[in-house]
Amino acid sequence: MTERVSLSLTEVHDLASAVLRANGVAEDHSQTIADTVTAAERDGAVSHGLFRIPGYIKSVRSGKVVTDAVPVLSELAPSVLRVDAAHGFAPLALKVGREPLARHAREQGIAALAVMNCYHFAALWPEVEALAEQGLVAFAFTNSFSYVAPAGGTKPLYGTNPMAFAWPRVGKPPVVFDQASSASARGEIMLAQRDGHDIPEGWAIDRHGNPTTDPTEALAGAQLPFGGYKGAAIALMVELLAGALIGDVLSFEASERDNRDGGPPVGGEFMIAIDPARCVAGGDGGAVLAHAERLFERVLQQEGTRLPSDRRYRNRLRTPGEGITIPRALYDTLEGLRALDR
Repeated sequence: MTERVSLSLTEVHDLASAVLRANGVAEDHSQTIADTVTAAERDGAVSHGLFRIPGYIKSVRSGKVVTDAVPVLSELAPSVLRVDAAHGFAPLALKVGREPLARHAREQGIAALAVMNCYHFAALWPEVEALAEQGLVAFAFTNSFSYVAPAGGTKPLYGTNPMAFAWPRVGKPPVVFDQASSASARGEIMLAQRDGHDIPEGWAIDRHGNPTTDPTEALAGAQLPFGGYKGAAIALMVELLAGALIGDVLSFEASERDNRDGGPPVGGEFMIAIDPARCVAGGDGGAVLAHAERLFERVLQQEGTRLPSDRRYRNRLRTPGEGITIPRALYDTLEGLRALDR
């Protein structure tokens, strides 16, 4: 059995931020990345937690990421904003754009945010959940490296191309989903490889185009879109929204430009925020949200169902008291990476 190390959430944040600082990442970037990583560990989203920190460091040591980049916000139209991340990590750029996006959505009814020239290596749900907590409906889209074959194809072309959606609720956490357009997130296959597990059938093909359950062969081959043509269509949509629409790279272009250091791709993220109160006559946003609750109630009336994000919220209640565990090998790697900070 793999030896594991227990950490409190405070220790998770301290470890992540210390590793980043020790490797030359500016304080504001270190703190926002640590916030994101800690939220993932808190909610049980381990493939986007401390597991990601070595990848951040690889991209720092290779020199492709600007570790003290200053994101610049601009307004392209009354409800269209842009943040140029200046080739830094995404979390700080998203933080810079969040409140202006929310303000413009409330003013105009709907607003969009394009984050450009960033290195995105995290889940999408934190950014849409933060907007839904302010009473807004939110979407987010980002592409990645070419990992996923188009439906019927055998060679990587699309990214895993996740999209996230959040719906606000009164007195309850938002309903949030964050899912790849591939059958699995890349990180899930990497975790299976690390832990010596097979992956489910239908997740990937090997380099010869044959179905495989071997994570190493999958990583060398191509991931598959979920639902065949349906997932591939969503992947195509995300490429267009997070790449072509905002003037940033497509997944295959990100792959062509990358230095193969094992870190995140350069690219963009596209977000939309909507004020429910501005979408109905009379501006009664409360009625909109109350109507949605009828749907949620009907979902939960059926045995075995749950709303998207419910599992994360259950973990969120548990982990502040119980803490989390990570493999000893990962802990030792992180301790080695932060040794410069001592």
